[in-house]
Amino acid sequence: MSGHQSRFIIKTDSADPPHGGMPVSTGGSPIETAGLVFILLHGRGGNAREMLALAEHFECPDAAFVAPQAAGFSWYPASFIAPFEVNQPGIDSAHKVIESLIDSIAVGRSSPAPIALLGFSQGACLAVDHAYRFPRRYAFIAGLTGGIIGPPGTDFDRDGALNGTPVFLGSGDPDPHVPWSRVRESARVLEGMGGNVELVGYENAPHAVLPDQVDRVRELARAATVGGSA
Repeated sequence: MSGHQSRFIIKTDSADPPHGGMPVSTGGSPIETAGLVFILLHGRGGNAREMLALAEHFECPDAAFVAPQAAGFSWYPASFIAPFEVNQPGIDSAHKVIESLIDSIAVGRSSPAPIALLGFSQGACLAVDHAYRFPRRYAFIAGLTGGIIGPPGTDFDRDGALNGTPVFLGSGDPDPHVPWSRVRESARVLEGMGGNVELVGYENAPHAVLPDQVDRVRELARAATVGGSA
């Protein structure tokens, strides 16, 4: 997917290490006029360009794609269900990156951009966790094998307004890195926060982006651009 020329630069704050100030790749329609803007979050060992390549399969010509790069190709060092302190400052820095991207996307637009958060694996955990920590009306949330970040036994119940945001959580059942119990728990929590959640388990699926996941994201993107989700 070729990048586009924007009238402004999408960037993050270098004062927020380790991820602030890392490169941000863009593609698709111009951000200023796109009917939908994806923030794409890569998995451990992955990169932003891989996520832009994945986005080509969503077949959404009216969408812009913004893909930040994690420092060291990883958003946080340990499992997403490890104790919180083990994965800091990576997790907090990653969330600051996402929020700064959302703020940057708003610059230069005459109307708010519907924003979709999508990630795979570690990036999926980050996308789902961001919806949990920073609830608002998104175009949609797509967690391709991931769940809310935190150790077992964490009380995730909280107030928050996702205001009907469509949420797709699709994961292998079982998966070697993401316990199905956490994916199911995440679905319950986000539904309680006002998300319109679709939970799909793929029996004995590989730890990879699956064709059915791509199909479901494509349908969410079409609904967001044609149906006017905001």
